[in-house]
Amino acid sequence: MSNLKQEKPDSYKTLAIYQKSECIYDVTYYFVNNFLSKSKDRTVDQMVQAARSCKQNIVEGYSDAEGSSESEHKLSVIAKGSLEELKEDYRDYLRNNNLEIWGVNHPKYIAAQPLCKRHNNSEWYRNQIAGRKAEDICNIALIIINQELTMLYGYIKYLNEKFLKEGGIKEQRYKTRLEWRKNNLGY
Repeated sequence: MSNLKQEKPDSYKTLAIYQKSECIYDVTYYFVNNFLSKSKDRTVDQMVQAARSCKQNIVEGYSDAEGSSESEHKLSVIAKGSLEELKEDYRDYLRNNNLEIWGVNHPKYIAAQPLCKRHNNSEWYRNQIAGRKAEDICNIALIIINQELTMLYGYIKYLNEKFLKEGGIKEQRYKTRLEWRKNNLGY
């Protein structure tokens, strides 16, 4: 009956995919509060909500997985979409402010990318970005967003493959029920 076991509350916090989404939210929150005008720029709310949507949909999808594999998949796709939106907001900011988008051969990208890959602790990012220029923070955000997107694409692929092999929750529960009836009731 392992297919029907319940996860511990808050166990999503141990997932790298959740931890990285929390880092993205905190970096975004810091960025918009330090570099965008809340009274003039609607982008503030859009960016915070996109970062929040990614994080919260991971939580909800993981939590709902016990009852609906379809819901878990759908919410993971929504999280990915929110991140794609956020990525474009960071790129727009850099472009519209004549700031550089670090390419993969840029020295700062080369230095930051492996560090960002190693760290999923939001406090570490908050310490790293404090007092930095907008260009640096945007590019760091883009690095961790791309890392999170890679994880989300992999997770969605895993969910698709798992569904093909095991079916959805209803199908699994039905099979478990048939097995129980066969073992306990003889039919």
